[in-house]
Amino acid sequence: MDISLRELQDSDLPVFWEQLTDPELHQMAALTRKYHYDRGHFDRHWAKVRSDPAVLLRTVLADGVVAGHAAVFGSPSEREVTYVVGRSHWGRGIASRALAELIELESARPLHAEAAADNTGSLRVLERCGFVATGRSRCFARARGEEIDLVHLTLS
Repeated sequence: MDISLRELQDSDLPVFWEQLTDPELHQMAALTRKYHYDRGHFDRHWAKVRSDPAVLLRTVLADGVVAGHAAVFGSPSEREVTYVVGRSHWGRGIASRALAELIELESARPLHAEAAADNTGSLRVLERCGFVATGRSRCFARARGEEIDLVHLTLS
């Protein structure tokens, strides 16, 4: 399977909306924002992200099909990674390969990430890419309507 990253195109946004509103993705990721539930918030969020020169944003392609997105954001001393791969693409190593390619594009270190403690798939992706757990905390997970354990990870 060919995994690649490219600049985001307007035509990617409907795919991202479909992925980000998937209830199974919400449950797995746990950490959701207003833009996961409301199209107006989604459109405003993506307009802001796309206009921010500090955000490194890429569309993830799997054999030429939009599989998700990956980004690095935040201040120079607190850069954080995020990624989403649509459920129809889960379990095929796409997230690991996309994240590995993304972190090659980003020179800042350390890079940070967070994942729900029970999101074993995302934790494996981060660990495969060299991130190590550096702490834990509790936070409210909107998608689950309860407090969860959150793992903080760092790539030095």
